[in-house]
Amino acid sequence: MAKDHKDAAIAELKNEFESSNGAVLTEYRGLSVAQVTELRGNLGEVARFRVVKNTLTKRAANEAGVDEQFRELLEGPSAIAFVRGDVVEAAKGLRDFAKANPALVIKGGYIDGQSMDAKQVTKLADLESREVLLAKLAGAMKGSMANAAALFNALPTQTAQLAEALRAKRESEGASAE
Repeated sequence: MAKDHKDAAIAELKNEFESSNGAVLTEYRGLSVAQVTELRGNLGEVARFRVVKNTLTKRAANEAGVDEQFRELLEGPSAIAFVRGDVVEAAKGLRDFAKANPALVIKGGYIDGQSMDAKQVTKLADLESREVLLAKLAGAMKGSMANAAALFNALPTQTAQLAEALRAKRESEGASAE
């Protein structure tokens, strides 16, 4: 590869590192071109899956400031899923494809600046999507607000009931005294 092509590839990889939410490094040895194409289709717009040269990736990661996360992972044939959307959805896509195609091995990566090993990426894939988590949070907040409203409403109601019981008691005491 000519020097100007290498520099262009490094600049493009550096841009991918800087513009993505994270990157998951995989080993793709044993996958056919059709399987890699299928994986790219499964990931859709959530992540961009690229087969990369380790030497160029090391230089691009160093320039982007993420070389610590990838230094020990860049061995053997490597491909990177650059995550641009929901990181949980991308991790699920990679995990599910790896289950169906054992040749794809998740090595690790980084998400939002945090380094992750393969087990952590798999744990991330076990989470529910962002939308589901937000819906659960909204439901919990609505429930606690309804409880607070019931609590605030209970005090005046109980006070009114107590006043009515006291009035009825005094009325019955007054009728029995006559």
